[in-house]
Amino acid sequence: MKTLLFSLILVIPIATQASSTLRCGSGLISLEDPTSVVISKCGEPLSREFVGYREVLDEYGFYHELAVEEWAYGPRNGMYQFLRFEGNRLIKIDSKRGR
Repeated sequence: MKTLLFSLILVIPIATQASSTLRCGSGLISLEDPTSVVISKCGEPLSREFVGYREVLDEYGFYHELAVEEWAYGPRNGMYQFLRFEGNRLIKIDSKRGR
């Protein structure tokens, strides 16, 4: 049982690390990249959707609203890539197989 738990602890960080970058042709985008870098490396997305606003607390105790957008790229080898931006910064990369 301990070896199974230890194995899972080692595998989980590897699985989360895999979605922190995305290859676009010869370019590579990473979490925290601004939208301008993503467009310059990957081109215009297949779709862009404005999701809404998210309220965040900064280090000085002030609240700010950040615009939230989701972009879709693909299909590339049957996979679609979904990128989520908050305040024009890439915060999440998801990949899903198309139908």
